[in-house]
Amino acid sequence: MVDVTGKSVTSRTALARGVVRLKAETLQSALDGNVKKGAVFEVARVAGIQAAKRTSDWIPLCHPIPVTSIRIDFEPRAGGEIIITAEATAADRTGVEMEALVAVSAAALTIYDMLKGIERGIVISDIRLDEKHGGQSGSYRREAPLPGREE
Repeated sequence: MVDVTGKSVTSRTALARGVVRLKAETLQSALDGNVKKGAVFEVARVAGIQAAKRTSDWIPLCHPIPVTSIRIDFEPRAGGEIIITAEATAADRTGVEMEALVAVSAAALTIYDMLKGIERGIVISDIRLDEKHGGQSGSYRREAPLPGREE
């Protein structure tokens, strides 16, 4: 583990995104609430929040960080695509990039799990850090939009 003892405690925020691609009919079933396992987006949101809070259990050598806020949003798009966005915040000696990325990953995997009975060919892709603020390295903002679209 990296020693962060000498670093200052600062407010840190990270924003991550990912994409779930599926058939339009499968997405519509999720939007309409016609899924046997339940409310897809609500369950995926809770899964992402829980995962973010336990990131150090998922990722070896990752510091346990008391996340003070985690927001997860879903943007369904015509044609069968869901953009997942997670924003994690904490006041700590190290950043919350991994917490935001794990939140997106867990939410995407939960969507797959809840919809696999309808469609096995769902694709999870483009999980990435788009912004981070705070800490010694300052701010970062990705220049390029998600592949195939302008943001």
